[in-house]
Amino acid sequence: MAYVAVKGGAEAIEESIKRLTYERIHANELLELETITATMRGMVDQVMSESSLYSEFLAAIAIKQSEGNVEEAVFLLRAHRSTLPRTYYTRVVETNTMAVERRISASFKDIPGGQILGASYDYTHRLMDFDLIGESKAGMKEWVSQFLSEEIETTTNPDLTTLPKVVEYLRGEKLFSQIEDDNTEPIDVTKQSLQFPTTRSERLQVLTRGQTGAVTSLGYAAIRGFGQVHPTVGELRVGKLPLWISHPTEQSDDEENDYYIGEIKVTEVESFVPVSVQNENNTEEMEFEIGYGICYGQNETKAIAISILDHSLEVGKKEYPTQDEEFVLLHIDSVESSGFISHLKLPHYVTFQSKLDSMRKIKKESEK
Repeated sequence: MAYVAVKGGAEAIEESIKRLTYERIHANELLELETITATMRGMVDQVMSESSLYSEFLAAIAIKQSEGNVEEAVFLLRAHRSTLPRTYYTRVVETNTMAVERRISASFKDIPGGQILGASYDYTHRLMDFDLIGESKAGMKEWVSQFLSEEIETTTNPDLTTLPKVVEYLRGEKLFSQIEDDNTEPIDVTKQSLQFPTTRSERLQVLTRGQTGAVTSLGYAAIRGFGQVHPTVGELRVGKLPLWISHPTEQSDDEENDYYIGEIKVTEVESFVPVSVQNENNTEEMEFEIGYGICYGQNETKAIAISILDHSLEVGKKEYPTQDEEFVLLHIDSVESSGFISHLKLPHYVTFQSKLDSMRKIKKESEK
Protein backbone atom coordinates (compact mmCIF):
# COMPACT_ATOMS: atom_id res chain seq x y z
CA MET A 1 0.00 0.00 0.00
CA ALA A 2 1.52 3.35 -1.02
CA TYR A 3 1.58 6.51 1.05
CA VAL A 4 3.06 9.86 0.10
CA ALA A 5 4.48 12.73 2.10
CA VAL A 6 2.51 15.96 2.29
CA LYS A 7 4.32 19.33 2.10
CA GLY A 8 4.32 21.14 5.41
CA GLY A 9 3.24 17.95 7.17
CA ALA A 10 5.42 18.32 10.27
CA GLU A 11 4.29 21.88 10.95
CA ALA A 12 0.64 20.97 10.40
CA ILE A 13 0.93 18.00 12.77
CA GLU A 14 2.47 20.19 15.49
CA GLU A 15 -0.40 22.65 15.19
CA SER A 16 -2.92 19.80 15.29
CA ILE A 17 -1.40 18.53 18.56
CA LYS A 18 -1.52 22.04 20.02
CA ARG A 19 -5.18 22.26 19.10
CA LEU A 20 -5.78 18.91 20.78
CA THR A 21 -4.26 20.21 24.01
CA TYR A 22 -6.35 23.37 23.73
CA GLU A 23 -9.57 21.36 23.40
CA ARG A 24 -8.70 19.44 26.57
CA ILE A 25 -7.91 22.42 28.82
CA HIS A 26 -9.60 25.51 27.33
CA ALA A 27 -12.58 25.28 29.72
CA ASN A 28 -10.18 25.76 32.67
CA GLU A 29 -11.41 22.60 34.39
CA LEU A 30 -8.86 20.16 35.79
CA LEU A 31 -9.71 16.46 36.09
CA GLU A 32 -7.67 14.98 38.93
CA LEU A 33 -6.36 11.43 38.60
CA GLU A 34 -7.80 10.60 42.02
CA THR A 35 -11.21 11.71 40.76
CA ILE A 36 -11.00 9.31 37.83
CA THR A 37 -10.00 6.29 39.93
CA ALA A 38 -12.63 7.13 42.58
CA THR A 39 -15.62 7.89 40.36
CA MET A 40 -15.07 6.08 37.04
CA ARG A 41 -14.64 2.47 38.14
CA GLY A 42 -16.28 1.03 35.05
CA MET A 43 -14.08 2.93 32.62
CA VAL A 44 -10.89 2.24 34.60
CA ASP A 45 -11.70 -1.49 34.78
CA GLN A 46 -12.46 -1.65 31.05
CA VAL A 47 -9.22 0.10 30.09
CA MET A 48 -7.16 -2.16 32.37
CA SER A 49 -8.82 -5.29 31.00
CA GLU A 50 -8.39 -4.40 27.32
CA SER A 51 -4.82 -3.24 27.95
CA SER A 52 -3.98 -6.34 30.03
CA LEU A 53 -2.20 -4.10 32.51
CA TYR A 54 -3.52 -3.88 36.06
CA SER A 55 -2.83 -0.38 37.30
CA GLU A 56 -5.67 1.98 38.21
CA PHE A 57 -3.19 4.88 38.35
CA LEU A 58 -1.82 4.32 34.83
CA ALA A 59 -5.32 3.68 33.48
CA ALA A 60 -6.42 7.01 34.98
CA ILE A 61 -3.55 8.84 33.25
CA ALA A 62 -4.50 7.23 29.93
CA ILE A 63 -8.16 8.18 30.40
CA LYS A 64 -7.23 11.77 31.25
CA GLN A 65 -4.84 12.06 28.32
CA SER A 66 -7.42 10.63 25.90
CA GLU A 67 -10.25 12.80 27.27
CA GLY A 68 -12.29 9.74 28.18
CA ASN A 69 -11.88 8.06 24.78
CA VAL A 70 -11.57 4.40 25.84
CA GLU A 71 -10.23 3.30 22.46
CA GLU A 72 -7.38 5.81 22.67
CA ALA A 73 -6.76 5.12 26.37
CA VAL A 74 -6.31 1.39 25.67
CA PHE A 75 -3.92 2.20 22.82
CA LEU A 76 -1.84 4.40 25.15
CA LEU A 77 -1.73 1.86 27.96
CA ARG A 78 -0.89 -1.04 25.61
CA ALA A 79 1.97 1.01 24.17
CA HIS A 80 3.27 1.80 27.66
CA ARG A 81 2.94 -1.84 28.68
CA SER A 82 5.20 -2.88 25.81
CA THR A 83 8.05 -0.82 27.34
CA LEU A 84 7.92 -2.44 30.77
CA PRO A 85 10.35 -5.18 31.82
CA ARG A 86 8.95 -8.51 32.97
CA THR A 87 11.12 -9.80 35.78
CA TYR A 88 8.91 -12.56 37.18
CA TYR A 89 5.62 -14.43 36.90
CA THR A 90 3.14 -14.86 39.72
CA ARG A 91 2.23 -18.23 41.12
CA VAL A 92 -0.88 -19.90 39.72
CA VAL A 93 -3.92 -18.36 41.40
CA GLU A 94 -6.75 -20.54 42.66
CA THR A 95 -9.90 -18.48 42.25
CA ASN A 96 -11.71 -20.31 45.05
CA THR A 97 -9.53 -18.24 47.41
CA MET A 98 -11.12 -15.02 46.11
CA ALA A 99 -12.19 -12.47 48.73
CA VAL A 100 -15.72 -12.24 47.35
CA GLU A 101 -17.53 -8.89 47.09
CA ARG A 102 -20.36 -10.11 44.87
CA ARG A 103 -21.51 -13.67 44.12
CA ILE A 104 -24.67 -14.73 42.33
CA SER A 105 -26.03 -17.78 40.56
CA ALA A 106 -28.77 -17.84 37.95
CA SER A 107 -28.91 -21.63 38.19
CA PHE A 108 -29.89 -22.09 41.83
CA LYS A 109 -31.79 -19.93 44.28
CA ASP A 110 -29.94 -21.36 47.27
CA ILE A 111 -26.23 -22.01 46.90
CA PRO A 112 -23.67 -23.05 49.54
CA GLY A 113 -22.53 -19.86 51.24
CA GLY A 114 -25.50 -17.89 49.92
CA GLN A 115 -25.93 -15.33 47.18
CA ILE A 116 -24.17 -11.99 47.75
CA LEU A 117 -25.65 -9.18 45.68
CA GLY A 118 -22.84 -6.69 46.32
CA ALA A 119 -22.64 -3.52 44.22
CA SER A 120 -24.48 -3.74 40.91
CA TYR A 121 -26.64 -1.65 38.60
CA ASP A 122 -28.78 -4.76 37.97
CA TYR A 123 -31.24 -3.85 40.71
CA THR A 124 -31.56 -0.12 40.02
CA HIS A 125 -34.48 1.48 38.15
CA ARG A 126 -32.21 2.77 35.36
CA LEU A 127 -33.75 6.25 35.67
CA MET A 128 -31.73 9.45 35.46
CA ASP A 129 -30.83 10.72 38.94
CA PHE A 130 -31.04 14.50 38.69
CA ASP A 131 -30.14 14.83 42.38
CA LEU A 132 -26.53 14.31 41.25
CA ILE A 133 -26.59 17.86 39.88
CA GLY A 134 -26.53 19.29 43.39
CA GLU A 135 -24.31 16.63 44.97
CA SER A 136 -21.75 18.03 47.43
CA LYS A 137 -18.71 16.64 49.22
CA ALA A 138 -20.28 17.32 52.61
CA GLY A 139 -23.38 15.37 51.63
CA MET A 140 -21.28 12.48 50.31
CA LYS A 141 -19.24 12.26 53.52
CA GLU A 142 -22.41 12.21 55.61
CA TRP A 143 -23.96 9.45 53.46
CA VAL A 144 -20.81 7.31 53.60
CA SER A 145 -20.56 7.73 57.37
CA GLN A 146 -24.17 6.65 57.81
CA PHE A 147 -23.71 3.69 55.46
CA LEU A 148 -20.61 2.44 57.29
CA SER A 149 -22.29 2.71 60.69
CA GLU A 150 -25.26 0.65 59.42
CA GLU A 151 -22.93 -1.91 57.84
CA ILE A 152 -21.06 -2.44 61.12
CA GLU A 153 -24.36 -3.14 62.88
CA THR A 154 -25.60 -5.69 60.34
CA THR A 155 -22.39 -7.45 59.21
CA THR A 156 -21.69 -10.89 60.70
CA ASN A 157 -18.13 -11.03 59.27
CA PRO A 158 -18.35 -14.35 57.38
CA ASP A 159 -15.22 -15.80 55.76
CA LEU A 160 -15.61 -14.79 52.11
CA THR A 161 -12.39 -16.48 50.95
CA THR A 162 -13.59 -20.07 51.36
CA LEU A 163 -16.92 -20.05 49.52
CA PRO A 164 -17.38 -23.31 47.58
CA LYS A 165 -17.88 -23.29 43.82
CA VAL A 166 -21.40 -24.03 42.57
CA VAL A 167 -19.99 -26.33 39.87
CA GLU A 168 -18.67 -28.71 42.55
CA TYR A 169 -22.26 -29.26 43.70
CA LEU A 170 -23.19 -30.53 40.21
CA ARG A 171 -19.98 -32.53 39.88
CA GLY A 172 -21.04 -34.37 43.01
CA GLU A 173 -24.17 -35.50 41.11
CA LYS A 174 -21.99 -36.49 38.11
CA LEU A 175 -23.73 -33.98 35.86
CA PHE A 176 -20.34 -32.73 34.69
CA SER A 177 -17.53 -34.78 33.25
CA GLN A 178 -14.53 -34.83 35.55
CA ILE A 179 -11.58 -33.37 33.64
CA GLU A 180 -8.02 -33.50 34.90
CA ASP A 181 -6.13 -30.26 35.36
CA ASP A 182 -4.05 -29.22 32.38
CA ASN A 183 -0.79 -27.94 33.82
CA THR A 184 0.80 -27.25 30.44
CA GLU A 185 2.75 -23.99 30.47
CA PRO A 186 0.43 -21.37 28.90
CA ILE A 187 1.56 -19.51 25.79
CA ASP A 188 1.90 -15.76 26.41
CA VAL A 189 0.08 -14.01 23.56
CA THR A 190 1.86 -10.73 24.36
CA LYS A 191 5.24 -12.33 23.59
CA GLN A 192 4.32 -14.71 20.79
CA SER A 193 1.94 -14.06 17.89
CA LEU A 194 -1.12 -16.27 17.47
CA GLN A 195 -0.70 -19.44 15.44
CA PHE A 196 -3.82 -21.36 14.42
CA PRO A 197 -5.09 -23.65 15.75
CA THR A 198 -4.72 -22.01 19.16
CA THR A 199 -4.69 -23.47 22.65
CA ARG A 200 -7.37 -22.67 25.19
CA SER A 201 -4.92 -20.57 27.21
CA GLU A 202 -4.30 -18.38 24.17
CA ARG A 203 -8.00 -18.03 23.44
CA LEU A 204 -8.83 -16.98 27.00
CA GLN A 205 -6.04 -14.40 26.98
CA VAL A 206 -7.25 -12.86 23.72
CA LEU A 207 -10.84 -12.86 24.94
CA THR A 208 -10.03 -11.11 28.21
CA ARG A 209 -7.97 -8.51 26.29
CA GLY A 210 -10.73 -8.13 23.71
CA GLN A 211 -12.72 -4.96 23.12
CA THR A 212 -15.64 -5.14 25.52
CA GLY A 213 -18.28 -4.22 22.95
CA ALA A 214 -16.94 -6.67 20.37
CA VAL A 215 -16.78 -9.56 22.84
CA THR A 216 -20.30 -8.77 24.04
CA SER A 217 -21.67 -8.55 20.49
CA LEU A 218 -20.21 -11.90 19.43
CA GLY A 219 -21.38 -13.53 22.66
CA TYR A 220 -24.87 -12.20 21.93
CA ALA A 221 -24.67 -13.48 18.35
CA ALA A 222 -23.78 -16.95 19.65
CA ILE A 223 -26.86 -17.04 21.89
CA ARG A 224 -29.14 -15.81 19.09
CA GLY A 225 -28.45 -18.93 17.10
CA PHE A 226 -24.99 -18.76 15.56
CA GLY A 227 -23.67 -21.93 17.12
CA GLN A 228 -24.66 -21.85 20.77
CA VAL A 229 -27.63 -22.88 22.87
CA HIS A 230 -28.84 -20.77 25.77
CA PRO A 231 -26.32 -21.05 28.63
CA THR A 232 -27.07 -20.46 32.31
CA VAL A 233 -24.75 -18.55 34.61
CA GLY A 234 -23.78 -21.15 37.17
CA GLU A 235 -21.79 -18.69 39.22
CA LEU A 236 -20.59 -15.13 38.83
CA ARG A 237 -18.01 -13.80 41.27
CA VAL A 238 -16.51 -10.36 41.73
CA GLY A 239 -13.71 -10.07 44.23
CA LYS A 240 -10.01 -9.75 44.93
CA LEU A 241 -7.34 -12.36 44.35
CA PRO A 242 -4.00 -12.39 46.20
CA LEU A 243 -0.85 -12.54 44.08
CA TRP A 244 2.35 -14.29 45.11
CA ILE A 245 5.75 -14.61 43.47
CA SER A 246 8.60 -16.99 44.09
CA HIS A 247 11.84 -15.77 45.65
CA PRO A 248 13.61 -13.70 42.95
CA THR A 249 16.88 -15.64 43.25
CA GLU A 250 15.91 -18.99 44.75
CA GLN A 251 14.23 -21.32 42.24
CA SER A 252 12.09 -23.39 44.54
CA ASP A 253 8.63 -24.94 44.53
CA ASP A 254 8.34 -24.29 48.24
CA GLU A 255 5.44 -21.83 48.49
CA GLU A 256 6.36 -21.08 52.11
CA ASN A 257 9.07 -18.74 50.80
CA ASP A 258 6.78 -16.90 48.37
CA TYR A 259 6.33 -13.12 48.53
CA TYR A 260 2.89 -11.50 48.60
CA ILE A 261 2.90 -8.54 46.14
CA GLY A 262 -0.70 -7.36 46.28
CA GLU A 263 -4.14 -8.22 44.95
CA ILE A 264 -6.21 -7.70 41.83
CA LYS A 265 -9.95 -7.30 41.44
CA VAL A 266 -11.52 -9.63 38.87
CA THR A 267 -14.86 -10.84 37.58
CA GLU A 268 -15.13 -14.61 37.08
CA VAL A 269 -17.97 -16.49 35.41
CA GLU A 270 -18.72 -20.18 34.96
CA SER A 271 -21.59 -20.76 32.54
CA PHE A 272 -23.39 -24.08 32.26
CA VAL A 273 -24.16 -25.22 28.71
CA PRO A 274 -26.48 -28.22 28.13
CA VAL A 275 -25.23 -30.65 25.46
CA SER A 276 -26.28 -34.05 24.13
CA VAL A 277 -23.77 -36.89 24.59
CA GLN A 278 -23.71 -40.60 23.84
CA ASN A 279 -23.77 -42.73 26.98
CA GLU A 280 -22.48 -46.28 27.45
CA ASN A 281 -25.69 -47.69 25.97
CA ASN A 282 -25.19 -45.63 22.82
CA THR A 283 -28.22 -43.48 23.55
CA GLU A 284 -28.31 -39.71 23.84
CA GLU A 285 -28.53 -38.03 27.21
CA MET A 286 -28.15 -34.48 28.47
CA GLU A 287 -24.99 -33.30 30.16
CA PHE A 288 -23.49 -29.94 31.05
CA GLU A 289 -20.29 -28.37 29.81
CA ILE A 290 -18.64 -25.27 31.21
CA GLY A 291 -17.80 -21.99 29.55
CA TYR A 292 -15.29 -19.91 31.50
CA GLY A 293 -14.70 -16.17 31.57
CA ILE A 294 -12.50 -13.90 33.66
CA CYS A 295 -11.34 -10.29 33.29
CA TYR A 296 -9.90 -7.45 35.33
CA GLY A 297 -12.19 -5.34 37.50
CA GLN A 298 -15.97 -5.54 37.65
CA ASN A 299 -17.08 -6.10 34.09
CA GLU A 300 -19.80 -8.73 34.35
CA THR A 301 -21.27 -8.51 30.85
CA LYS A 302 -17.86 -9.04 29.29
CA ALA A 303 -17.00 -11.96 31.58
CA ILE A 304 -20.30 -13.70 30.73
CA ALA A 305 -19.70 -13.11 27.00
CA ILE A 306 -16.18 -14.54 27.36
CA SER A 307 -17.62 -17.69 28.93
CA ILE A 308 -20.03 -18.07 26.00
CA LEU A 309 -17.28 -17.62 23.40
CA ASP A 310 -14.91 -19.87 25.34
CA HIS A 311 -17.36 -22.75 25.00
CA SER A 312 -18.18 -21.85 21.40
CA LEU A 313 -14.52 -21.95 20.41
CA GLU A 314 -14.02 -25.22 22.26
CA VAL A 315 -16.75 -26.75 20.07
CA GLY A 316 -15.11 -25.18 17.01
CA LYS A 317 -17.55 -25.85 14.17
CA LYS A 318 -16.43 -23.40 11.51
CA GLU A 319 -19.83 -23.19 9.83
CA TYR A 320 -20.72 -20.84 12.69
CA PRO A 321 -18.70 -17.60 12.80
CA THR A 322 -18.77 -17.52 16.61
CA GLN A 323 -17.10 -20.95 16.66
CA ASP A 324 -14.40 -20.00 14.16
CA GLU A 325 -11.39 -19.07 16.28
CA GLU A 326 -9.71 -17.09 13.54
CA PHE A 327 -12.85 -15.03 12.92
CA VAL A 328 -13.42 -14.33 16.62
CA LEU A 329 -9.89 -13.83 17.92
CA LEU A 330 -8.63 -11.63 15.09
CA HIS A 331 -11.59 -9.26 15.18
CA ILE A 332 -12.12 -8.48 18.87
CA ASP A 333 -8.76 -6.86 19.61
CA SER A 334 -9.44 -3.16 20.19
CA VAL A 335 -6.02 -1.89 19.14
CA GLU A 336 -5.81 -4.06 16.03
CA SER A 337 -9.34 -3.31 14.82
CA SER A 338 -9.43 0.40 15.66
CA GLY A 339 -5.91 0.84 14.28
CA PHE A 340 -6.78 -0.70 10.95
CA ILE A 341 -10.01 1.25 10.63
CA SER A 342 -8.23 4.47 11.61
CA HIS A 343 -5.47 3.94 9.06
CA LEU A 344 -8.06 4.70 6.39
CA LYS A 345 -7.63 8.37 7.37
CA LEU A 346 -4.02 8.29 6.16
CA PRO A 347 -3.19 9.51 2.64
CA HIS A 348 -4.15 6.95 -0.01
CA TYR A 349 -3.54 9.32 -2.91
CA VAL A 350 -1.54 6.95 -5.09
CA THR A 351 -3.83 3.94 -4.73
CA PHE A 352 -6.98 6.01 -5.16
CA GLN A 353 -5.62 7.82 -8.23
CA SER A 354 -4.72 4.46 -9.74
CA LYS A 355 -8.32 3.25 -9.28
CA LEU A 356 -9.64 6.54 -10.61
CA ASP A 357 -7.48 6.33 -13.74
CA SER A 358 -8.72 2.78 -14.38
CA MET A 359 -12.35 3.87 -14.00
CA ARG A 360 -11.85 6.82 -16.36
CA LYS A 361 -10.17 4.60 -18.92
CA ILE A 362 -13.00 2.04 -18.82
CA LYS A 363 -15.61 4.78 -19.03
CA LYS A 364 -13.94 6.33 -22.12
CA GLU A 365 -13.69 2.95 -23.84
CA SER A 366 -17.37 2.23 -23.18
CA GLU A 367 -18.38 5.56 -24.73
CA LYS A 368 -16.63 4.83 -28.02
